[in-house]
Amino acid sequence: MLVTFKCRAAPDVVMLENLAQYLVGIVGKPLGERGVIMHDELDAAIAKLESAIVTDKQERAEHDGHFHEGEEGHEHHEIPIGLAQRAYPFLDMLRLAKQENNDVLWGI
Repeated sequence: MLVTFKCRAAPDVVMLENLAQYLVGIVGKPLGERGVIMHDELDAAIAKLESAIVTDKQERAEHDGHFHEGEEGHEHHEIPIGLAQRAYPFLDMLRLAKQENNDVLWGI
């Protein structure tokens, strides 16, 4: 199932339900049929998501040594997409909403 996030300050952001649930969970919201991140909650939501991205990048950097690209005797491993790439459209929407003092809604 797809979830569409809406905000007057940004284009709609559409993502799969499991990613949406993960991202709104990071910012401290449950993913219900409908929901909102109020404009006065955006600072905390942005900070939580940015912190999770930094942590993810650090963990990925620590594990980069486990990908033995091009070494003989090791199978090719595709490096998975990080949280920063998956969260960027949503984080961008939150930042734009904050600038415009708008709420971010879903399920409407």
